[in-house]
Amino acid sequence: MLGECQSLLLDISLQDQAIDRWQWSLDPDTGYTVGGVYQHLTSQDSVTLDDADNLIWHSQVPLKVSIFAWRLLRDRLPTRANLVTRGVLSTTGATCVFGCGVTETAHHLFLSCSISGSLWDLVRAWIGISFVDSTSLRDHFVQFTASSGGSRARRSFLQLVWLACV
Repeated sequence: MLGECQSLLLDISLQDQAIDRWQWSLDPDTGYTVGGVYQHLTSQDSVTLDDADNLIWHSQVPLKVSIFAWRLLRDRLPTRANLVTRGVLSTTGATCVFGCGVTETAHHLFLSCSISGSLWDLVRAWIGISFVDSTSLRDHFVQFTASSGGSRARRSFLQLVWLACV
């Protein structure tokens, strides 16, 4: 997060003589309006659990893989954090299996872990798609699948790649 913050602040230069002010980046001329935010929110495609549900059931994927993805998207896998919540493990045993010291949640294990999460960088470079901003596993799956736009065959291919990676 520190690196991300530093890269965001890299292009900003502070000036002693300038007055600080808030600026709405979606509409710098008019500024923030409720109508503008409503327009922005309703113009975007929203990612729903139904969208992800429709994508995990792929005819070329074994049923057990689709069931695994279905459980993953609902945070129903036996991650260490879930096992602590259920009282199976003590709180001291909740750290990531790869030894990075972070609590092992599904999001951490499949996306943000420095060991296993680096797979997505390699896959994106291999396929040639842009970065997927992952706020949740469900969003990552839908964005990854729809990132190239294009044909139905391309989306189907990306579904298969995502399911194979997890």
